[in-house]
Amino acid sequence: MAITAFVREWHDDEGWGVLDSTETPGGCWAHRGNAAVRGYATFTAGQEIRLEFEAAGQDGYAFRAFRFWPADETPGHTAEPAG
Repeated sequence: MAITAFVREWHDDEGWGVLDSTETPGGCWAHRGNAAVRGYATFTAGQEIRLEFEAAGQDGYAFRAFRFWPADETPGHTAEPAG
């Protein structure tokens, strides 16, 4: 089930960021590869998103996103085809 969250920070050059929600205290680590968007995934601080996450530690964060996308879009594929 997806929840509402907001982008705290996004490192476009490295493809990861931190997402905030009341359900993920301390932040939720997110990687571009798990972004359910069509095309190249990039986000901006403060952007509202929909988030599906798990309680699994990642780089100092207690939560990890396994699927997320902009709140004003329909989720797309989570990975682009190789080749």
